[in-house]
Amino acid sequence: MVYGPDDTPAWPDDAIEVGCIVDAWGVGGAFKVQPFSDDPQALYSSRRWFLKPPAGASVSRRAAVPSLLRITSARPHGDLIVAHARDIGDRTAAEALRGARVFVSRASFPTAADDEFYWVDLIGMTVVNRQGETLGEVIGLVETGPHSVLRVRPPEQDADRGVEILIPFVAAYVDAVSLAERRITVDWHRDY
Repeated sequence: MVYGPDDTPAWPDDAIEVGCIVDAWGVGGAFKVQPFSDDPQALYSSRRWFLKPPAGASVSRRAAVPSLLRITSARPHGDLIVAHARDIGDRTAAEALRGARVFVSRASFPTAADDEFYWVDLIGMTVVNRQGETLGEVIGLVETGPHSVLRVRPPEQDADRGVEILIPFVAAYVDAVSLAERRITVDWHRDY
């Protein structure tokens, strides 16, 4: 880990936005975080949360948000997480964090199982079909409840096909995911 002149770790190159601080909790400096994942293990496993002020925050508001929180505890509280951090000792300090965007290093994410993938790892991957035709690039995913759906932007030469292709991210259509090659192979035709 690289440290800055004030002994604060430098912003990680692989920082991923994983949540937002929504409010203070109690009087002892705890705060509530809205995670951006149904399974927010990255927030529980990391003891260093990097912060950015809310978009459009005033200069004084930006100055009130520290760039790093050293987390001492984090636990589930309904759909939220309640956390404590060193140097956030009272409700006023916790309230000053409201709206801050929470980032953690991708390296601190728990290791996924062989057949599981983090969305952030899939975004930007090339999607090809069984015939070797490039269908496009993953620009996002949609959670539908039972499964996720890949949002694929076709290559520029195929712009007449529409702005995006939606492919269910299920074994029936996804043959292989190669993180090393940044490629997803699917059973999907260009004219679907």
